Amino acid sequence: MKFIETELPGVTIIEPEVHRDHRGFFLETYHSTKYYDAGMPAVFVQDNHSRSSRHTLRGLHAQIQHPQGKLVRCVEGKIFDVAVDIRPDSRLFGAWTGVKLTSDNARQLYIPPGFAHGFCVLSEAAQVEYKCTDFYTPGDELNLLWNDPEIGIDWPISHPVLSSKDENGLTLRELLPILLGPREQAA
Repeated sequence: MKFIETELPGVTIIEPEVHRDHRGFFLETYHSTKYYDAGMPAVFVQDNHSRSSRHTLRGLHAQIQHPQGKLVRCVEGKIFDVAVDIRPDSRLFGAWTGVKLTSDNARQLYIPPGFAHGFCVLSEAAQVEYKCTDFYTPGDELNLLWNDPEIGIDWPISHPVLSSKDENGLTLRELLPILLGPREQAA
């Protein structure tokens, strides 16, 4: 298993060892000790699974009071997975990274708390599974606009299929007061 750091510290690509033969394949999708030794949390509390059609874009999502780390993998099809640093005190605030995750390459992406996450579907359909370090908390979610020009994500699709929630996301500049919180704004 290989752990590859991206340009955003903490955002890590995981390349598992895939054993293939005439019957199919076998791979280890999670091993708490190996992931912990590579700097990822040893405890995930929620697993999610989505299926989406071609050109669907989900995101960019994060939670404020209960930030989630996410371990993402594509179990069917192909996606372009994105992480955006939304930590106001980070020197990389607003920076993004993206990676193709496919059922064939079996790669995973770990996105730590403090990052917004989203993906778009590049195949006819895609199924995505991801583990979370905290529970989904209704009312705590923020939606960063998928095409915020100040972030400049180079999405590999131009006309995504979006939910109304994602269509009406806020820019990072609009979200900054929320990210700073009332205590820091008063300082």
